[in-house]
Amino acid sequence: MLKLWKVVRPARQLELHRLILLLIAFSLGSMGFLAYYVSTSPKAKEPLPLPLGDCSSGGAAGPGPVRPPVPPRPPRPPETARTEPVVLVFVESAYSQLGQEIVAILESSRFRYSTELAPGRGDMPTLTDHTRGRYVLVIYENLLKYVNLDAWSRELLDRYCVEYGVGIIGFFRAHEHSLLSAQLKGFPLFLHSNLGLQDYQVNPSAPLLHLTRPSRLEPGPLPGDDWTIFQSNHSTYEPVLLASLRPAEPPVPGPLPRRARLPTVVQDLGLHDGIQRVLFGHGLSFWLHKLVFVDAVAYLTGKRLCLDLDRYILVDIDDIFVGKEGTRMKVADVEALLTTQNKLRTLVPNFTFNLGFSGKFYHTGTEEEDAGDDMLLKHRQEFWWFPHMWSHMQPHLFHNRSVLADQMRLNKQFALEHGIPTDLGYAVAPHHSGVYPIHTQLYEAWKSVWGIQVTSTEEYPHLRPARYRRGFIHNGIMVLPRQTCGLFTHTIFYNEYPGGSRELDRSIRGGELFLTVLLNPISIFMTHLSNYGNDRLGLYTFESLVRFLQCWTQLRLQTLPPVPLARKYFDLFPQERSPLWQNPCDDKRHKDIWSKEKTCDRLPKFLIVGPQKTGTTAIHFFLSLHPAVTSSFPSPSTFEEIQFFSGPNYHKGIDWYMDFFPVPSNASTDFLFEKSATYFDSEVVPRRGAALLPRAKIITVLTNPADRAYSWYQHQRAHGDPAALNYTFYQPRGF
Repeated sequence: MLKLWKVVRPARQLELHRLILLLIAFSLGSMGFLAYYVSTSPKAKEPLPLPLGDCSSGGAAGPGPVRPPVPPRPPRPPETARTEPVVLVFVESAYSQLGQEIVAILESSRFRYSTELAPGRGDMPTLTDHTRGRYVLVIYENLLKYVNLDAWSRELLDRYCVEYGVGIIGFFRAHEHSLLSAQLKGFPLFLHSNLGLQDYQVNPSAPLLHLTRPSRLEPGPLPGDDWTIFQSNHSTYEPVLLASLRPAEPPVPGPLPRRARLPTVVQDLGLHDGIQRVLFGHGLSFWLHKLVFVDAVAYLTGKRLCLDLDRYILVDIDDIFVGKEGTRMKVADVEALLTTQNKLRTLVPNFTFNLGFSGKFYHTGTEEEDAGDDMLLKHRQEFWWFPHMWSHMQPHLFHNRSVLADQMRLNKQFALEHGIPTDLGYAVAPHHSGVYPIHTQLYEAWKSVWGIQVTSTEEYPHLRPARYRRGFIHNGIMVLPRQTCGLFTHTIFYNEYPGGSRELDRSIRGGELFLTVLLNPISIFMTHLSNYGNDRLGLYTFESLVRFLQCWTQLRLQTLPPVPLARKYFDLFPQERSPLWQNPCDDKRHKDIWSKEKTCDRLPKFLIVGPQKTGTTAIHFFLSLHPAVTSSFPSPSTFEEIQFFSGPNYHKGIDWYMDFFPVPSNASTDFLFEKSATYFDSEVVPRRGAALLPRAKIITVLTNPADRAYSWYQHQRAHGDPAALNYTFYQPRGF
């Protein structure tokens, strides 16, 4: 019996193993079939989203303190010759949300500012420098910190504001312990707090309006139930934004009817105490408050800190002909692109979509998508075109310039064969590779093959925060900041938008995308081919954005081709022509798009910065004798000094700089250094050096100035200077 069991048991185990293997194989086969079915089956087509409409028809405004339109009052200019164009911002803490929102808008607008913790008693910062005011505007994150200042500080600040014509912006944020109704201390103004509001409207007679366009009543609730409204009978207060109570809210004290429009933002014209103010009954989380805040800054500074009304937008469509099957444009999508472009041209003069192409992927989609490719080429003269790389390769992966040039020639040949215009002077590298951090070979190949004058990137100086993006010029090519708009290669369906379709609409209607155009005079937007097929989110987004901007702002939208656009940018911001190089290894994104053949180990660990005639050359020589210390290679023109940070060599880029240093055998124990005595008295060196070498040590040699002067005298004699040869050191002459 035992022998029989020993024979049967292995057979049963073998059958069980086979059964398990069959089940696994069946499961894998089912999963594969399901994946294939899902990927090949046509997706149930939902109706395409329609662009947001024109300005809300709303309804008639209810009764309230909206006065009849009056002639606009010009802003009272501050004493412009006596104040610096700097905003003083009093914040609750370095991390308060409202304080950060205020600072973000000032930074995006490129306004100078200084933040201070709001003082309770005393500690008021210095407001004047001799007879000159240090600030053109004062902002209080918490209005109560201003009204509750001790008498000495309040008198000091108010006197400064009156004497120098400086205005104040204040925010009142209600909380659970706020009084529901109270008079603002020292002012003929009453506050009613912790209210839920709806149906907002801009007062068309508000004097401060500049960017803001008074629109009709916008129905719907305002976010939150902690709003504060202002009430006063004094003629100094002019309502700016108004809203009505939600039905569930009890009426506010006073004779106003239930449906009255109640001010959430008021402008103090200065008739009470000679100081103009703008007071907000909420923070900046409500988008319209951001818009009015920018106008308030402009008005109270006499337009010294003011954004112009002109806005230039360029919409790039990257990856034309690139993309996997099922995501590309079809004939109907191209027709919709043309239709929308024509509609936008009635709203934005010269609006033209800018198409970036990689010719290798032409006709690599489905039959319908290949027809879409042909449709694009049929209407090629209706668009602007710019090149990517032929095979959409990342330039930083190739160290050989000839390889990059060959790829570009293939793309150019494709363009010539298909009649695509090649004279736009603009190009964009795939994934912005090689633009910043600089890949010298890319710039050289661009110029030799395409004659490129302009490119753009989202990586300079860093991707985030977007408000810090800037432009620069390198090797004769103008680099403009590029903006995102919430559309990427994977965002192709409205109902599958990350966070829900409301997130996209929120960005358009006063959110990130709206603010990008509002606060930047020039915006180049990155979109992709797939955003114009499928649900055509690219068309939806920009038509909706343009209509919303024209509803609520006075902005003059227009489009320019890339080269004139770049010239306009650097006319507006000439200080950005010179780049500020940074260490590529300090930013992971930068390191990912930087050549692997380059290493930050070739950057020096310390600098000898001079000054001249103090023995720095001798120190350079003696340090170089140490086996663990290595100096830079000599320069053909400036000998042992590279003079990178202080002169024109800086514009050659960090590749040029690093070529003066060897690759250390041991990066942790070897020390690279350079000596340039011209660094000591150069104004630009500290900023440039700190950006590229933030952890480098600085060595300075300080000697008796008389000894330096005598050494310089001997130096001039050795070089045959006539003044030094004809006069002794003690005779007063300039050497």
